[in-house]
Amino acid sequence: MFTVRRRRATALAIFSAALLAACSAAPVLPRPGGGSGVAVAVGSGGQPDAGDGAIPLGRPLSLDSEEPAITRLRPELRNALREAALQAGSDGVSVAVSSGWRSRKLQSQLLADATRKYHSQEEAARWVATPETSPHVNGDAVDIAGEDAMSWLSQNGARFGLCQIYSNERWHYEYRASALSGSCPLMYQDPTEDPRMKR
Repeated sequence: MFTVRRRRATALAIFSAALLAACSAAPVLPRPGGGSGVAVAVGSGGQPDAGDGAIPLGRPLSLDSEEPAITRLRPELRNALREAALQAGSDGVSVAVSSGWRSRKLQSQLLADATRKYHSQEEAARWVATPETSPHVNGDAVDIAGEDAMSWLSQNGARFGLCQIYSNERWHYEYRASALSGSCPLMYQDPTEDPRMKR
């Protein structure tokens, strides 16, 4: 009896460790309130990996990273982010990216996972775009990690052409050259209001 219990306890410990390891290496979808959502397994069983722009949960990338999530961003966006990060750093704020460029494969996975999470395509569309419409796939968008960085960019981002696009996604920023001589455009409530998402 003792041996059976010990085997069960050992098997449970191994399973728990494997599950924890898988979750710690998985980027997640945002959900209302900025918390974590649906995990996406990275680099296993044909799942998206770093080559697809996947960034593991809890390990955001610096803007000097050589990972495709950073290097495949549009140059004007990447340069604006680097300039902003330098200024933010002098204010004691670190700017890092939790999601940048994404392959169509990764975007498809995120959308499928969001549809399962929210139990409808309509609700998923408020948080995740299709591979055909997502600005991440074109390297035109980043998600910023950390409340301090998001707050700093909301106050200072326009000086660098960096604009929050959706009011429900405090972390999502895109480059708008017009902001350099004025201000960022009015935000959409969520991606479903964005005409780009209706293609």
